[in-house]
Amino acid sequence: MPLNKSQLKEIEGLLHEERERALRIVNRAVEDTSGEQDRAGDLSSMPLHLADRGTDTMQDELDASNATRVTRQLVEIDAALERLIQTPEKFGVCEATGADISYERLKIIPWARTAEQGD
Repeated sequence: MPLNKSQLKEIEGLLHEERERALRIVNRAVEDTSGEQDRAGDLSSMPLHLADRGTDTMQDELDASNATRVTRQLVEIDAALERLIQTPEKFGVCEATGADISYERLKIIPWARTAEQGD
């Protein structure tokens, strides 16, 4: 069954909330990498011990991976908002099968493109 107007409105609100959350995460990641040395007051960013250097490298890679994941999610959220605004009657229809995406699924993943997990 297609989504009604109140459901579409709720999903739109969820998309905007998720977009704001994703933007905060991405902005925080950018701020952390740009101001880390300045905040510490260190003259050098070189750790004193090799183990610290490995930990820092691992953390930097994890942060970059998370920022990449959230950036991809942000692209999906923006695409979902565009679909919702331009063709609200088609929003919530599985791109793979043409079946309706359940309202419950959209409340969890409002940018979902398919009725199946794995998008």
